[in-house]
Amino acid sequence: MSIAQNSALVRFFAALWAVLRSGWDESVPGKLFARIGLAVRRGVAGSRICQFAWREGNLPKSWPVSITCRVLTTIINLPVLFVQWIYRLGKNLFDGSIAFRFASAVGGAGFLFVGFTMLIMLIVPHGSWDNGYALRCMILVFLLFLAGAMARPKHRLELTKLGPYFTLFMGFIVYGFFSSLGTDFSEGVLYGLTSEAKNISLRFLVFYVIAFLITLMAVSTVQKTEQLQLMLAVVVAGLVVAALYGCYQGYVGVEVVPSQQDMRLNPDMPGRVYSYFDNPNNFAEILVMLMPFQAALLLNARTWRGRVLALGSIVPCLVAIGLTLSRSCWIGLVIALGVFLILINWRFLPLFLVLGLAALPILPESIINRILTIGNLKDSSTQYRFAIYQDTTYLIRDYGLRGVGLGTDVMKQVFQVYPTMYDGNYPIHTHNNYLQMWGELGVFGAITYLAMVLHQIKAGVKSFYSSTNRAAKNILAAGVGAFCGISVIGVAEYTWFYPRNMFVYFFHRRGDQALQEENGIIRRRKSGGP
Repeated sequence: MSIAQNSALVRFFAALWAVLRSGWDESVPGKLFARIGLAVRRGVAGSRICQFAWREGNLPKSWPVSITCRVLTTIINLPVLFVQWIYRLGKNLFDGSIAFRFASAVGGAGFLFVGFTMLIMLIVPHGSWDNGYALRCMILVFLLFLAGAMARPKHRLELTKLGPYFTLFMGFIVYGFFSSLGTDFSEGVLYGLTSEAKNISLRFLVFYVIAFLITLMAVSTVQKTEQLQLMLAVVVAGLVVAALYGCYQGYVGVEVVPSQQDMRLNPDMPGRVYSYFDNPNNFAEILVMLMPFQAALLLNARTWRGRVLALGSIVPCLVAIGLTLSRSCWIGLVIALGVFLILINWRFLPLFLVLGLAALPILPESIINRILTIGNLKDSSTQYRFAIYQDTTYLIRDYGLRGVGLGTDVMKQVFQVYPTMYDGNYPIHTHNNYLQMWGELGVFGAITYLAMVLHQIKAGVKSFYSSTNRAAKNILAAGVGAFCGISVIGVAEYTWFYPRNMFVYFFHRRGDQALQEENGIIRRRKSGGP
């Protein structure tokens, strides 16, 4: 018998949870919510709006068999076809090589190396981090994939699983890069972009290439739900290390940065922790994107040891996100966990809300005061964002159709054509993902980005209801919840300004499509309600 099973504390909480769950199911409010939920689901599922939203569009339906998809898939798989041809030529030589068999075995575990890449991203301090590390790691993962694919004829880079909207969005990213190189703002004080702006545009193109490789390798290397769980466990381990360091910062204290908080409304607020990242909001965004997977791993744990480890991993992350004092990310986390509960068992959502409200009195005063400033128009950060949005309307008025080009430095330079904000400074970015894409890529790029976001949520929900694998359903619910949370945060923050956040975003957004049909995910399903 394990130590966890002998623990009186663990047994107490397990018994408490069992009592709460059973009591809620049998209680009058629980039964009432169950009936309301059944009625709502029947009404919604039978509505024309739901049927329209649920049906698979012509573009996603035709994408796998389209000429564009086939051509692009063939092009990106040329390295795979080449190494497989080399293997066939020297099959006897390769099969007799211990080094090749070792490389082939290691290459077959590419999902683990994707996970370790993400772990490295989460634990390297900001001052020591170089985005080139991510590029080198993903090139290494790609080379390992090629080694594993040599003796595996069915191994391919699964561009089909990325979907048409994601592929189209990446096309607009390339368009944005070339647009920034040829931009000439002759009507303003700018007469062409500086070399620095062009360099930052190229850097952002590289960032998107890294993000594309992360997405592509994640969906191409994961073949089973167990592999996805193991990859997520590795990533969560890195998240816990970052969270523990954030908790340590909260214990010893960090410097108060006046620009990160309104000292008039929160004069006694401590410094906001940022862990291994350069900004508390960046750290909090990463927590929101990955914490729902901790809940999924907790539900999927089959042993007491696994449950204790999963539950123990959640605690420092909850403390850390509280210490970031990031209001938008608190809202995002509530939404992420709420969507997760709605998909898993929506009847527990009221209990989740009640427990959340009950926890308010025991929260530190700094967090309570921070919560009370949500939506306060006198808050300096709120005023700052509205000032940025005002300048963004000028930019979109002039360049909304074509966009100004790829990268924050391009946009920063364009902003200098317009009047300064109330503090005499120019915006660096729009503090809004959707406005940022509109400004950089133009109206059609923004529409493609929005279509990609909405389709991802829809695909995740459809995969959830199509799955017969409980473990896969839990992971899918976590992925949908996390994606909804970060999408809401994107209304108040530009979540890709920090490249590591961009990489984590593209890693977690394709978790549902990394699961294969053999695990109960029905990918090509005719239209029908949940």
